[in-house]
Amino acid sequence: MKKERMKNFTMLLSVVILFQTGCNFSENENFFQQEYIKNLMIKVTKWQLNNPKHELCDWTNGAFYSGMFAAWKTTGSDEIYKALMDMGEKTGWKPCNTWNLARANDITISQTHVELYRIEKKDVMIRPFIDSLNVFMTREFPVQGMFVQEWWWCDALFMAPPSIVKLGVTLNNMDYLRYNDKMFRSCYDLLYDKEEHLFARDILYLIKGTDKDIREANGQKIFWGRGNGWVAGGLTLVLDELPSDYPERPFYENMFKEMMTKLASIQQPDGLWRCSLLDPDSYPGGEVSGSGFFCYAMAWGINNGLLDKKIFLPVVKKAWIGLNGCLNDEGRLGWVQPIGDNPKKNFSENSWEVYGTGAFLLAGSEVIKLKK
Repeated sequence: MKKERMKNFTMLLSVVILFQTGCNFSENENFFQQEYIKNLMIKVTKWQLNNPKHELCDWTNGAFYSGMFAAWKTTGSDEIYKALMDMGEKTGWKPCNTWNLARANDITISQTHVELYRIEKKDVMIRPFIDSLNVFMTREFPVQGMFVQEWWWCDALFMAPPSIVKLGVTLNNMDYLRYNDKMFRSCYDLLYDKEEHLFARDILYLIKGTDKDIREANGQKIFWGRGNGWVAGGLTLVLDELPSDYPERPFYENMFKEMMTKLASIQQPDGLWRCSLLDPDSYPGGEVSGSGFFCYAMAWGINNGLLDKKIFLPVVKKAWIGLNGCLNDEGRLGWVQPIGDNPKKNFSENSWEVYGTGAFLLAGSEVIKLKK
């Protein structure tokens, strides 16, 4: 009995700590009103545009502009559309052609170029991407050490697949879709944990039964929150494009359902997810960029009939409330983990990044479609 009281006290204390160290968690009926969401998306977008960071074609901005395009589709804002076109003009509609070991990152921005091409129908908007992708698909990858294949880190599944699939669907070029299938499966086979239904960030976090294995303080495997957020966001963007009768679609759908079911089961009391998904107690305070992608993916899954509304709607509502609690009055989104490659505790309410904004905007674009 004494042990049970102590357990309950510990659980209560952990909840109190979560609320004290993270975002405000207070439900507001306006959070789910269409006009509120539209106005909020415009406000958040404007703040981010007025506070630029990184080279425009950088992968970080690739995530932001993905969310920004979703914000334009949701709001119809002429100002947002002009900013999208300005980005394309300033980048010369080109990917970031660094051709280094992280070259999947180079084409993240291209998904927005393709989206704008679908509207404007100007070849110059996708020609640089086509030329780069043709090289990307044929150039030999320099295997080095832990870099055992081209997409060796799970974040790559957001960086490249949406751009490649959008281009393939737009041009009705099945070669692009098949190339994406091959690359996606390769990363899946390398990093997806079929017991936990989550992705290791890279091979350093795979458990091999040796003295080099690394685990969290509670003994669990390390699954980076934001890394899995990138996967969830990229997977959702891919599914949103693939034809319903595409032969490989079941592969993506099954993975999506497995991941979302697992993620729903480990959502924290404040509606958000932690930097390390299976050791939340070691990482107090919700991480907003990963949580934004999870909210987006689950809301999309409900809206498109892949996820059971009765099970997932409460999860999405809780996540959206939590995300709203991380905004300040100016429209800046805090509690975003800075650039890195593993779970860390180096962020606060004043920590913001463009990819966190992008994830939030994607989430809003699907939450607004939820039927009461």
